[in-house]
Amino acid sequence: MAILKTLRSGHWPSLAGAWLHFEVSFMTWLLIGSLGVPISEEFGLSATQKGLLVACPLLSGALLRICVGLSSDRLGAKFTGLSLLAGEMGALVWGWLGGGNFFQLLGIGLLLGVAGASFAVALPIASRSYPPAYQGLAMGIAASANSGTVLAMFLAPRLANSVGWHGVFGVTLVPVLVTAILFAFMVRGDEQVGWLKPREPWWDDLREGLSQPAMHWLCLLYAVTFGGFVGVCSFLPIFLHDQYGFDRVTAGSITALGGLLGSFIRPLGGYTADRLGGIRVLPFVFGAIATIVAGVGWLPEAAWGVALLMAGLAAMGFGNGVVFQVVSDRFSKQMGLASGVIGAAGGIGGFLLPLSLGGLKDLTGTYATGLWCFVVAAGGAFMTVMAAQRRAALVGREPHG
Repeated sequence: MAILKTLRSGHWPSLAGAWLHFEVSFMTWLLIGSLGVPISEEFGLSATQKGLLVACPLLSGALLRICVGLSSDRLGAKFTGLSLLAGEMGALVWGWLGGGNFFQLLGIGLLLGVAGASFAVALPIASRSYPPAYQGLAMGIAASANSGTVLAMFLAPRLANSVGWHGVFGVTLVPVLVTAILFAFMVRGDEQVGWLKPREPWWDDLREGLSQPAMHWLCLLYAVTFGGFVGVCSFLPIFLHDQYGFDRVTAGSITALGGLLGSFIRPLGGYTADRLGGIRVLPFVFGAIATIVAGVGWLPEAAWGVALLMAGLAAMGFGNGVVFQVVSDRFSKQMGLASGVIGAAGGIGGFLLPLSLGGLKDLTGTYATGLWCFVVAAGGAFMTVMAAQRRAALVGREPHG
């Protein structure tokens, strides 16, 4: 009942439209990763090429999030969101009718990055639709749409068996088009939420945001939580196929389950951070991520490996909600910019993870090397959170989210 009361406190159709935009866009963003096994089999790709292929959409999506975040603040989130959906449809048409060699696939992957930039549209819409007291939950709900992972990883391999992996791109055009129509009707226009175009040049906004140490710190945290989540989900079908010998459908189903856990637990992370304070919760998040991924790094037998991977994705998803509660608290007047910059850092983390897993596998002969590098990154993030808590104690105030 408390959650329903919270939803009624703002404009829930806009929140629903933001969620749908990110849900379908996230599905589109990870489409190449979900089809990684059949694509790599067709072209005979090495581990490094596999990692690069699934990482390309993550890199371009990360970089575009900054531009899209600025556009959401200056041109309006609704206009920007509709433009992104048009770009997604262009990428899908290319994948459907083209993609005849590895280099074309890299180009398609880079263009699919527009789908990943949806994050910098969905979160500002959610933030502007609800009062400050409910920001963690509202944005957690909007961002839980990274459950688009489930749709991509569960459905795409099965569809590929029937229509081929090219055909999957064509089929995906339908939900993207439907989303564009619904988004246009459900989301309030930017003039209705009091949006006014800033007079300052856009680079002043960017410079002001980047001048704040908290922005850099939150970028690091999100590179581990979201970067870990999206990077693992993108590469997991290939990892499960190569390491444990799962077929493409089974590997996709397992990845879908992990994406479901990590996505639907995200609002709980935001809700918990609203109640307890984000910074109080973060040490537990990063401690759990580092410990669980270390267990995966030992490459245990399949049952234990899958169980640990599911737990790790859940911890990362929970952490995503906590981190963005802190973001909304510290950058409430710059949510478009903050979503873009911090979201970009998360996307870059997601780009580096599959690239390092594939590249280090070719160099060392094992996926364990890349996994242990991620453990080190999570441990470093844990240390920065502990340092933030100590600094807060030294100035005689309670750490807050």
